[in-house]
Amino acid sequence: MLSAAKQNQFYKAFLDKDNTFEGTFFVGIKSTGIFCRPTCSAKKAKIENCDFFNTAQESLLAGYRPCKICRPLSLPGEMSDVVKRLVDAVEEEPSHRWCDEDIRQRGFDPSTVRRHFKNRFGMTFVAYARARRMGIALKTIRDGERVIDAQIDAGYESGSGFRDAFSKIMGDSPAHKNKHAKILKADWIETPIGPMIALCDDDALHLLEFTDRRGLEREIERLRERENIAIVPGKTDITMQVRNELEAYFNGTLKTFTVPLKIYGAEFQQSVIKVLQTVPYAETRSYGDQARILGNPKAVRAVARANGTNQIAVIIPCHRIIGADGSLTGYAGGLARKKWLLDHERKSILM
Repeated sequence: MLSAAKQNQFYKAFLDKDNTFEGTFFVGIKSTGIFCRPTCSAKKAKIENCDFFNTAQESLLAGYRPCKICRPLSLPGEMSDVVKRLVDAVEEEPSHRWCDEDIRQRGFDPSTVRRHFKNRFGMTFVAYARARRMGIALKTIRDGERVIDAQIDAGYESGSGFRDAFSKIMGDSPAHKNKHAKILKADWIETPIGPMIALCDDDALHLLEFTDRRGLEREIERLRERENIAIVPGKTDITMQVRNELEAYFNGTLKTFTVPLKIYGAEFQQSVIKVLQTVPYAETRSYGDQARILGNPKAVRAVARANGTNQIAVIIPCHRIIGADGSLTGYAGGLARKKWLLDHERKSILM
């Protein structure tokens, strides 16, 4: 979440095509669905029609595709044939899940491609393609649009590519699913440490994750297929409660969430999640502590695996679980976020 002052600074640099800002931010143009580098020579949009991002990956996850004029995924003054061909291939079939064999069939070595993308853009090619797929779905959710409107904004004259990318992640529309399918409303929620996606119905919150979480689209697909769920953009009263409580939490004024939750998983997984919910605000426990509370001290690895199935970040505080030696352990949202959340809670206690 960029401050108004920072957005104004970036917009001025964008208007001036200030090359000293190259690589420090990207601009998403709402009217065209593209994102640009600061020095793009295309006609400038008004500031209210611009979104500003720190990285290309953030731009992709917000649903923007790279500009063909300034080519934000290439270095200034240089256009890699590897990048151009693979980015074009993703745009031709945005719903496709790429593997090493696909890359080889196009005459490239997967390790070379991976290194090329990682060194220059901070993400692998597979991560780029994944972010593009997720971005298509998340743009619809973020803007609360109908799928057809988002398809047109994204530049697809034919709906097939766009709809495939959307439906493979979020599922078919309710009209195309079994009439008994459960419907969840999906909403985009901005937070100080990155946007989150919330899936809610009228009764509970079913999923809350950071939009850049690795494996998020698989997580959503498993949920909707296992539970016969259709996901559509929208809000419920539960969504608004989630928004309000998260805002209070990040402001440091809320210590205990009250939003009703829907917990999935086998009996053991659910028991682990229930213990996880008892970790007090601003305190930490280890996997071993959790296992002992469950009455099975040897089940440390099983507890760790069950923690990893948590689908409701922040509200169910898996960020409060650390290593037995006090070190930060794996966190699906990233260790930097985990540290931020722990520091935030400790500071809020002292306020």
